[in-house]
Amino acid sequence: MADGIVAIGECMLELSGRIDHSWRMGFAGDTFNTLWTIRALSSRQNVDYVSAFGDDPFSQEQISFLRAHDIGIAGSPIIPGARPGLYAIKLDGAERSFTYWRSDSAARQLASSAAALAKSLEQRTLVYFSGITLAILDAAGRHTLLQAIAQARAHGAHIAFDPNYRPRLWPDAAAARSAMDEALQVTDIALPTFPDEQELYGDASPEATAQRFQKAGIGEIVVKNGEHAALVSHYEDTFTVAATHVASPLDTTGAGDAFNGGYLAARLLALPPEEAAERAHRVAAAVVQVRGALAPFDILKLAFDL
Repeated sequence: MADGIVAIGECMLELSGRIDHSWRMGFAGDTFNTLWTIRALSSRQNVDYVSAFGDDPFSQEQISFLRAHDIGIAGSPIIPGARPGLYAIKLDGAERSFTYWRSDSAARQLASSAAALAKSLEQRTLVYFSGITLAILDAAGRHTLLQAIAQARAHGAHIAFDPNYRPRLWPDAAAARSAMDEALQVTDIALPTFPDEQELYGDASPEATAQRFQKAGIGEIVVKNGEHAALVSHYEDTFTVAATHVASPLDTTGAGDAFNGGYLAARLLALPPEEAAERAHRVAAAVVQVRGALAPFDILKLAFDL
């Protein structure tokens, strides 16, 4: 019987700049941020983060942080001598810029054992990954990952995918498009962001993005568009769901990831797509009113249950 939720990717050390020029260290990364939100909203689910970790003190602290919040690491390998990736956030008002140190992060070896990866994805209700998950792997690693995901899907898991295109992580746009298109072949729920899709594919509108995903055979699509309405396509139905307005956002880091987590948590509760998107917008609005990518569980839960 299927048991629980898994997200696959890279959880990094996050340094958040403060007004007084001091820094706060936390843990974040796109798929981890989404899983964090799902964990907050799905307290009865078994939740694991599948990655690869080092054996240094920061990696040990990272794993302890996950476990303290009831997030396991399944069969993720511990790589001797490896360490986590790192990024720093600089804020200009509520908008943020990022500097990364991740070229040798342990997470790039998350597909180093095909058997361990497949075991981590066994008997899952939901498997979630992103274009960043794909981008940090070499071609062989991506092949191993997508094979494991396809196998999990064949055994009943629903697969959710956010393309989350980041040009700096790819050698060129053609390589990114090739990997993304391959990922769509194993996807049940797609959660793209329109500006990313416009940049990578030249889509003229969110409707064009949804149509392209429909042609790939995906039945459930949510096209995010920042502070604008999300476009939801669920088989024969297509509709828009207005975003929750925030007059003075504090920090927009992780808003899209939190939207994904809110949407998937609602769908896991069998809520219809329109209500799921409404709740997801509220969760994203809550996240932009706190510093950093991770909002406290109680804040996320309150927004989801309004």
